[in-house]
Amino acid sequence: MITARAETVVVGSGPNGLIAAVMLARAGREVLLLEAAGRFGGGLRSGELTLPGRVHDLGATVMAMALASPAFRALDLKGVEFAHPPVAAAHPLDDRPAVLLHRDAARTAEGLGGDGRVWQATAGAAARAGFPLVELLLSPLGPWRAGPRTLARAAGFGAAAVLPATTFGRGALRTVEGRALLAGLAAHSMLDLRSPVSAGYGLVLGALAHLVGWPVVRGGSQVLADALVAELRSLGGEAVTGHRVERLDELDARTVVLDVTPRQFLAMADLPAGYRRGLRRYRYGPGVFKLDWALDGPVPWRDPEVARAGTVHLGGTLEEIALAEAEVAAGRHSPRPYVLVVQPYAADPTRGGHTLWAYCHVPNGSAADMTDAVEAQIERYAPGFRDRVLARHATGPAALEAVNPNLVGGDIGGGLNDLVQLVRRPVWSPAPWRTPLPGVFLCSSSTPPGPGVHGMGGWQAARLATQAERHAS
Repeated sequence: MITARAETVVVGSGPNGLIAAVMLARAGREVLLLEAAGRFGGGLRSGELTLPGRVHDLGATVMAMALASPAFRALDLKGVEFAHPPVAAAHPLDDRPAVLLHRDAARTAEGLGGDGRVWQATAGAAARAGFPLVELLLSPLGPWRAGPRTLARAAGFGAAAVLPATTFGRGALRTVEGRALLAGLAAHSMLDLRSPVSAGYGLVLGALAHLVGWPVVRGGSQVLADALVAELRSLGGEAVTGHRVERLDELDARTVVLDVTPRQFLAMADLPAGYRRGLRRYRYGPGVFKLDWALDGPVPWRDPEVARAGTVHLGGTLEEIALAEAEVAAGRHSPRPYVLVVQPYAADPTRGGHTLWAYCHVPNGSAADMTDAVEAQIERYAPGFRDRVLARHATGPAALEAVNPNLVGGDIGGGLNDLVQLVRRPVWSPAPWRTPLPGVFLCSSSTPPGPGVHGMGGWQAARLATQAERHAS
């Protein structure tokens, strides 16, 4: 066993681990970042999955939360350029033009007809409230710097956000377009759309599109991860790949920050019985089946406006998407799944050609091959799509977890994102980033505010670790 020694050790280099490492180094700490994989980044990695020279993002591509997050906005990273597609997202429909989510809330509302007023009063209003409201939403347990006006806006937004997407869609929206847009956004949550707070996920994502856009990192998400590592090293920190930490007793450090989920933490440490029981109760969500393609040209969407979008939601109406997500929540595979498609070339032509990725939701740990079902949904709205495919790469839940152990059973969200685990993440605590072990903190997406490239779990863990070290000295 090789012992890793440093004043502060950060284990895992996903967005949260990277933010924690940089923040602690900026606070003057000696930081050692350890990553088990051969490259840094976790969900920010990129690579050649199909053909030589084609850059594919292994995980996240769209970076709305990175632009909105106070953790990322505090950094002045060199060499990172965010590229915006002409349209943030599109939602094709079978018998009418696609619904378009624009950067401009008013333009989006115009496309929703009679539902435009509701959209402006919810997602539009949240965007107009600006960064103070976003910071409040990304810090559900504090610390809060929001004033009374922001808190009042949050309360008003929360009244709609806490609802199931099906309830909000059928109660507040009247058009097929408005309901479909909400459903496609809400399904990012990987929840049954009849679940509380599923509407909130959709409205927050819509608000982020209006506030900061849905950009991609030019050259691939790996560029962002590499920039964070470069920042850490410029501050005197050390970063090492290929070093897997199996047990905490391998580390000789005053402070340890773990970018891991409860399952890994349970295996790494001898924990108090009550805390261990709490971690064992933690629930993981559905998995994803991901496909990457190298194409010989752009996707031949029936509605040409869809080609301008960076993200495309496939699945049809609110009713169809709700049914598909309910099937997954019940442990079944939908024959017509909700499919989330990202076409980076709409914003970034530097990735070696037309690359595309998509995923559908599947039961956790599924071994099913969903290639035909996913491609059938694309063909439904883009006849002739398969004729454009030069190469494809499929990654199911087991393969995703093998590449990144945090993706338990293919769950890319670090755990189920329902109302209970919105705050019990991973246990009930006013500061869930702090563990019962002295000097040991959690920072993964299994801590509030949950999944997304925002780095706020790392921000919170680093804040608490800095306070603890200050009090101890």
